[in-house]
Amino acid sequence: MSRLVWLFCLVFISTSVMSLELEGPRTQGTLLRGNVAPGSEVHLNGDPVAITASGYFAVGFGRQAQLSHELDVVSPDGERITRAIELEAREYDIQRVEGVPQETVTPDEQALERIRAEARRVRAARKEHSKRRDFAGSWIWPVAGTVTGVYGSQRFYNGEPRQPHYGIDIAAASGTPVAAPAGGRVVLVEPDLYFSGGTLILDHGYGVSSTFLHLSAINVSEGDEVRLGDVIGEVGASGRATGPHLDWRMNWRQERVDPMTVAPPLVEGATTMPGAGDSNQ
Repeated sequence: MSRLVWLFCLVFISTSVMSLELEGPRTQGTLLRGNVAPGSEVHLNGDPVAITASGYFAVGFGRQAQLSHELDVVSPDGERITRAIELEAREYDIQRVEGVPQETVTPDEQALERIRAEARRVRAARKEHSKRRDFAGSWIWPVAGTVTGVYGSQRFYNGEPRQPHYGIDIAAASGTPVAAPAGGRVVLVEPDLYFSGGTLILDHGYGVSSTFLHLSAINVSEGDEVRLGDVIGEVGASGRATGPHLDWRMNWRQERVDPMTVAPPLVEGATTMPGAGDSNQ
């Protein structure tokens, strides 16, 4: 091989590697957003990942995700890039509460039937994987306030584990406007779910969705399209909430991810306090 051809190959390989970009923290619970050459194929651990026409995509990892993953990209001209994704394990806030009356923590059978039916509706709404590209743009916090509950925390009542908390709890006064953290399409509006009360889900495209719980009012309808910053509801204490706050959750497909991995830094003056969520959606 001539020196000229060899140098060309080095430049080509370097360009291919540089065309794979990933944004986001490498931790359990993260949502990573990537960009590759348009027309490429992307696989995460062997499973196909949809990309936009301009080459943007997202991949998410749950609370207890394995730490080692492999991302494969095949460019339009057949070149293959393999990138190892090594995640850091996270430590979660675990609280143990004893002496709680069992009827307080275990719903009766009638309530359980309602809870299961509501969970099916929520899962169905999150299965919508539209071709919207909002996920790849800018994000904002949906409401300003004190963070009182964080992703991944969990309570044990009388030695029995409850569902982990999969969102961010942001304390704010009832009626405080809630803004769309990114553009999207409304795929679920429920005014009174058992655990989460007023509940709204936005589809941001390519498997990425946001869920907003405990709302006192919802200002949009299913099928509506909203832009970044549009008011979609109001903070409340509906469902099983101990006080007014917004519980903001995010998914990639059916993986529950931490909104803080895409949200900008907390605004100046905002504070965080340890705590756990009080709903199980």
